[in-house]
Amino acid sequence: MSDTYVPLISSGVAGPLGVVHLPRLWQKVSLEEKGKLARGYPGVGKGFDAMTLAALGLEEQAVRDYIKRNKPTYPQFEAWVKKNAKSLNREAIGNHNAAVRGYNHDDETRRGILNTCSIADDASAPKDAVNLNNLDDWYEFHQQVLQ
Repeated sequence: MSDTYVPLISSGVAGPLGVVHLPRLWQKVSLEEKGKLARGYPGVGKGFDAMTLAALGLEEQAVRDYIKRNKPTYPQFEAWVKKNAKSLNREAIGNHNAAVRGYNHDDETRRGILNTCSIADDASAPKDAVNLNNLDDWYEFHQQVLQ
């Protein structure tokens, strides 16, 4: 068994608060704080992670500190988010979710993921970053755990 883990919660998944990507952010930071996040995955990256923090008005270091100190379950993390988010309302969540779901990778990134996964870059191939990232995660999981 591997000592590190590929995060397998999709960016398209939301918890009870309805914020997509938030469960994945919790999982990645939690794994990173335990030294168990697979190589190549940032605990907090510049893409969906940064978008989620900005949309909710949360500071990265505060999130990291809370997770490091408390090792929360996901519901405990959401309770903390409810208390600490500066912009946790229906409109902010809706705008954030639409931005995540509507984000597309650049052509080079899309082609690279599809090529790695042996998927033709044609009309049936996913274009959105959420589904492309899922494919990338599943490939990395297969390489690191199932091979």
